[in-house]
Amino acid sequence: MGFADLLDQVGSTGRFQIVHVTLLSLPILMMASHNLLQNFVAAVPPHHCAAQANLSGPALGPEEKLLISVPLDKYGKPDRCKRYAEPQWHLLSSNSSSEELNWELEEQEPEIQGCVDGWTYNMTEMTSTIITEWDLVCDLRSLKQMGQTIYMAGVLVGAVVFGGLSDRFGRRVLLLISNLMMAVWGTCAAFATSFSLFCLFRFFCGMALSGIILNSFSLIVEWIPTHVRTVVGTGTGYCYTTGQLILAAVAYNIRDWRWLTLAVSLPFYVSFLYSWWFLESARWLVLNKKPEQAVKNLKAVARFNGRREEGDKIDLETLQQSMKKEMACSQSTHSVLDLLRTRTMRTITICLSVVWFSTSFAYYGLSMDLQKFGVNIYLIQVIFGAVDIPAKVIVTVAMSTIGRRLSQCLALILAGITILINLLVPYEQQTLRTSLAVIGKGCLAASFNCCYLYSGELYPTVVRQNGMGWVSMMARLGAMVAPMVLLLGESVAWLPGFIYGGAPILSGIFAYFLPETLASPLPDTIQDAEDRGFRRRKQSFEKEEVALKDSSNSPLKESA
Repeated sequence: MGFADLLDQVGSTGRFQIVHVTLLSLPILMMASHNLLQNFVAAVPPHHCAAQANLSGPALGPEEKLLISVPLDKYGKPDRCKRYAEPQWHLLSSNSSSEELNWELEEQEPEIQGCVDGWTYNMTEMTSTIITEWDLVCDLRSLKQMGQTIYMAGVLVGAVVFGGLSDRFGRRVLLLISNLMMAVWGTCAAFATSFSLFCLFRFFCGMALSGIILNSFSLIVEWIPTHVRTVVGTGTGYCYTTGQLILAAVAYNIRDWRWLTLAVSLPFYVSFLYSWWFLESARWLVLNKKPEQAVKNLKAVARFNGRREEGDKIDLETLQQSMKKEMACSQSTHSVLDLLRTRTMRTITICLSVVWFSTSFAYYGLSMDLQKFGVNIYLIQVIFGAVDIPAKVIVTVAMSTIGRRLSQCLALILAGITILINLLVPYEQQTLRTSLAVIGKGCLAASFNCCYLYSGELYPTVVRQNGMGWVSMMARLGAMVAPMVLLLGESVAWLPGFIYGGAPILSGIFAYFLPETLASPLPDTIQDAEDRGFRRRKQSFEKEEVALKDSSNSPLKESA
């Protein structure tokens, strides 16, 4: 008898599990809003240098002021970062022939200067963004990407910090802290008085988001039975997908960046309040020498599920007999070094690190610059979010039939191939390019859906949070690196796309070397993970032996 049997005894898929999973999944609806918030709060509206303030002469309309103040760029549009030092009044003369204007320009080249009087923004789509608030354009345009990089750095740090702390102090208390942090720092970001403060508050939001993801996932997976993990994991993944659609709707109705930031942060106050109801993972309590509390929690679950009599049968002796092996293992402490200590754990950690890094790297490379597609930003956000729905249905069916390993491999390789094909499509065919990008993004979303569930099944309970924290850190590292790769496009236009496409294909090969977890019990100890890896190696070895034996007894060999 193991913990799975105790979970069946108290009601493995009863009312408690339904309410528990539902409440843990609600904050995930707003996670996409923070991850992709930059697309809207940092949208760059059309802009150009403000005209000279001391223009004199006849009354001029906006078009006339623009004509005499701002030169045209190589595309024939008003330059975004330059203006004439003096108004070019002669450009207003409709009687001047092109030969006369060219002669005047050759005789006296007009003096060009920067936007010394600021910028004029076309705010038809939004009322304000951080770009217009702090003039993050021209020489300061790189600060836009810095803001997202700082946020992802917070997510990375949070993965490291909260991964270790929750293994030590428990999932529930760290989830409470994370929800409160997200609410408070998100509110502070909405009222930031400078770009530096905005980045600082967003950094802490990123940390909180990691804490919510890691602890919510662990509390979900550690309170549900093996046979429903795939369905539940996919359901929580759809919460993130729905969150992308919610973000588009909220951003469409709230065009001011401050109110938008506040709107996606306030729901976490509610999450903080109802998170007090959650029960700590009984698995974690047992493995951290708190069996009395584990018994109490199991009985509470039994009562909630209407199985009081079965719950009353559970006592310390029953629990110790059921989890004898796990409790013996808990006598020793575990750290992040255990992720590399044995052969199977090294294989799992290295392969998952590559998978998470490349998935996040390519995902955010496609998702964090929606304006480049030349489509309405709200529409493209809806399309990018909606494609996750069929993608996750397909990967869920695949995970339950062909297994986690092949599903992970195929999702990554297909994403990479789609991105690489996009390099061959002419830039003018925007519809086809956008369609291929949407398909690639769907494959990457499927990969994310798979690797969250797959990683939780591969890592044993004693180091699950350390493991999830590590691979989450690799994912955030990929998200941080993604914007930097775009800089390579200034020298070699096709290189960023080649890297974005090549990384998933490479990681798909790495994923092939992971153990399969379909229909396998959740490992509690490192030895459990080793045994599963050993069984796979033994099966491969036996197959090789059979093949060699058959070849040695073949008629061709005998006749030879």
